[in-house]
Amino acid sequence: MANVVIIYGGNSHRSRLKALFEKTEGYFKAEGHETSSIFVHELPAEDLITANFASEDIQKANAKVEQASLVVVITPVYKAAYSGILKTYLDLLPQKGLEGKTLLPLVLGGSFGHLLAIDYALKPVLSSLGATNILSGAYVLDSHIERVEEDQFIISTEITERIDRVLQLAGEELK
Repeated sequence: MANVVIIYGGNSHRSRLKALFEKTEGYFKAEGHETSSIFVHELPAEDLITANFASEDIQKANAKVEQASLVVVITPVYKAAYSGILKTYLDLLPQKGLEGKTLLPLVLGGSFGHLLAIDYALKPVLSSLGATNILSGAYVLDSHIERVEEDQFIISTEITERIDRVLQLAGEELK
């Protein structure tokens, strides 16, 4: 089976973004794929901000990306673009660090006004890192994810079905 890495570009585990992460991780594990995660906000802040390429933690994260066949990038939209936290990590990937990999962007936003953030903000950066197989992914409104307990979320049925289709298409790329 394939190796899937999920890059989580949110700033906490308490965000609705975590629902997308859990859905994605659960899907690929159930399909028998090896999964690993990079929670960017857990990487050393000083290493991210100072672009410390020699950081052991950054090198370990980059090794996960290097070993992956599929890279899922999960990010919120802030001010019409992916998160700055995510950008600090993407800047530390090698110049062609995404070459030969399939990329799946999953984006969470507050309104339809940022629907094109995947195409106009995220995809160009992923392409500049060598990605040529960037799947359509999905843009999800945060209003479609309900917080039911402190760290528990429910994704609406409509969005669950859409995410399932996107994940299935990504899984087909791994065969």
